[in-house]
Amino acid sequence: SALSTDQLIRRFTMDEPYRLHETGEISGGEYIAHLRTQFELVADDAQITEGWNALFGEEITPALNAITQVRDRFPCYGFTNTNALHQAHWEKAFPRIRQSFDRLFVSSEIGLRKPEPEAFAYIAQQTGVASENTLFFDDSQENIDGAAKVGLQCVLVDSPQAVEDALAALS
Repeated sequence: SALSTDQLIRRFTMDEPYRLHETGEISGGEYIAHLRTQFELVADDAQITEGWNALFGEEITPALNAITQVRDRFPCYGFTNTNALHQAHWEKAFPRIRQSFDRLFVSSEIGLRKPEPEAFAYIAQQTGVASENTLFFDDSQENIDGAAKVGLQCVLVDSPQAVEDALAALS
């Protein structure tokens, strides 16, 4: 891009195309076209996808270990707001994520995303677990607020230790 870093930062928002991509309403190719226009990118789709996926760090092993340790006593479901481009990357890079849950709900597959009440209702219906019996973890206060509004017990995750502590307290 010919844009400066400051310009790129100012232009990146979780705009309508971002939301549509996270709910599967537009394809990865359509979102890449949006990014190309939004950021004045002179790159092919593969290069843009590589840049889009560059935000991923390392697997958060302590949190996954804590989840795995309680799975024999409690059903464990994952719910992520993500898109097909990111999912293709993290499923390959971090296969343990899917393996750590009884079922994984992906916004771009179910067409619903956090913090929408309908998303939490859908998951409760699919899992058969009542909202008040659900312990929800998220690193976004907005998502925590949305989950709390529909009766979920919530833990704001600011470190892997928050997950470990909350799950240890269930024992």
